[in-house]
Amino acid sequence: MSKGFFFFCCACVILLFSIINLSIGPIVSRTVQDEWGILNCKYLVDQYDDKKKKGGLTDDKKKYTYQWPIDECQRKKAMHDMEYTSFIFDVVIGFVCGLLGLLHYFGLKPDFVSKTGLIGLGCGVVGFILTFVYVILNGLVYTNYYDTEIYKRDGDGAFAEKEGNVYKCIYFDKAANFYALYAKYSDLIQKQYNYNYDLSKDYLSNEYNGCKSISASQCRTNGIITPSTMPTNGKGEQCPKLYASLLSGVSNKDKSDRFLAALILSLLVCLASIGLALFGFLLWRNPEFSANAQPSQSGVVPVAASAA
Repeated sequence: MSKGFFFFCCACVILLFSIINLSIGPIVSRTVQDEWGILNCKYLVDQYDDKKKKGGLTDDKKKYTYQWPIDECQRKKAMHDMEYTSFIFDVVIGFVCGLLGLLHYFGLKPDFVSKTGLIGLGCGVVGFILTFVYVILNGLVYTNYYDTEIYKRDGDGAFAEKEGNVYKCIYFDKAANFYALYAKYSDLIQKQYNYNYDLSKDYLSNEYNGCKSISASQCRTNGIITPSTMPTNGKGEQCPKLYASLLSGVSNKDKSDRFLAALILSLLVCLASIGLALFGFLLWRNPEFSANAQPSQSGVVPVAASAA
């Protein structure tokens, strides 16, 4: 198979995956709750600058109270812009290069092949850069942030474990870093954050009864919950764990799936963009789109060709 054929295939892969991304992207599909495109990050920066001038801020206060929201705002806003930019640009790249490749594949405009290669090289490089930047932003937002405050819990729904006469919160980091207590977009794909039949049955059992009365919000102070009266389960035993409230919808999984799918498809677009640039470069250096000559309908080889 010729380099021209691979050029055409790379363009088709970019077009196909980019169209899918435009359908499932978490921002373009309006799956996320906030209007990320109009977030006012400058206001947060100005607030932080004013506080720093007054002084008296601890390192934890700087990092978690001010810098964390600024980073979150800037990354979400950048992801919003790059999702639209990279997806639309990749669709255009895939369509234009695919159309040019298809024309050359049928032997049309052979004198334009070198220019097509140059176009593919430029589009592949630019498309790779834009899409790779989106992949980085998607990964950062997917693994670090959230838009709904849902307390983290393990696969059984527990957020705290009994240690002596107190309960230690499983996901507590430090008082300033309360973000560690909340499930991120990457966590929401797990069963405990969505409707799960087996887990809902467990929540009705004696092991869970009486162990869901304490709110996970009590973990925010110091990660230790000291109940006035030790909770007991349906068996009359002290609860070995404390459990968060059960979630019954599937929207969390859908949201996480869209982030992950867009991330994976964008990585594939990055690879296809590299291929487009590579085969575009080869076409530019050696403008022969197809290595296979098209036989005549009668099957007779032209005299001039046989003489050559």
